[in-house]
Amino acid sequence: MILVVPALLVLSALCLAFGLVLPLVRFEKLYFFSETPSLIDIVLSLWGQGYGGLAVLVGLFSIVFPIVKLFGIALEATAPPQPDGKAGFLARLLPVLGKWSMMDVMLVALVIVAAKTSGMASAFTQPGLWFYAASAIMTGLLQMKLRPR
Repeated sequence: MILVVPALLVLSALCLAFGLVLPLVRFEKLYFFSETPSLIDIVLSLWGQGYGGLAVLVGLFSIVFPIVKLFGIALEATAPPQPDGKAGFLARLLPVLGKWSMMDVMLVALVIVAAKTSGMASAFTQPGLWFYAASAIMTGLLQMKLRPR
């Protein structure tokens, strides 16, 4: 049981890395053209098309936020307990961050639904989405395991 936290930390970091670089979704248009962008490709594409604000927003919530949250969990897992028994800053901050952890996965799901319902393209999930969701679930489990009683 003592190896659960380190194993989840490593697996969550690996899944997050794969989720950022592997294709999230495959869009097929007119049966001939298909695109398989990764999350990083989507952010760069938004930036390149002049949607800087949206690119920054998606990049912050989908790339920066999960990385910072994972580092925070790693710091909390390796920090010595407080001598007075009070929860430290990270222990109080991480439950607040946890409320936003699946927002980015929901954002990708909305893109897939929008593509399917518009009739312009067919959208199919790819491994990147599953790795990304697995990372979000594992960080949630880590937060529950490390939550102060």
